[in-house]
Amino acid sequence: QVQLVESGGGLVQPGGSLRISCAASGTIFSIYAMGWYRQAPGKRRELVATITSGGISNYADSVKGRFTISRDNAKNTVYLQMNSLKPEDTAVYNCYARATPYSGSEANDYWGQGTQVTVSS
Repeated sequence: QVQLVESGGGLVQPGGSLRISCAASGTIFSIYAMGWYRQAPGKRRELVATITSGGISNYADSVKGRFTISRDNAKNTVYLQMNSLKPEDTAVYNCYARATPYSGSEANDYWGQGTQVTVSS
């Protein structure tokens, strides 16, 4: 099984920056894509950003120009650099990966436990 562990969350003032990380470990044959979802109180979970194994990234309209997703394949790690943070960015951020644990097996989606990001004065 693939395990995902997020880190880097915390409290930041509006307009500030934060970088969160997600490291994948366990039985991994290939990772096709990684990304971030978030869920705030009173809101539905939403897709924030994704990046494929080929380096193609996509962002939610609400974070374009402020957030940047990147990856380090050697470390099986994905990052989310968050700039110009707003109170509405406050949420639990969950990492996901679409990966194949064994050669010839189908890809599955895996999820981390989440890291809290709070934007407040």
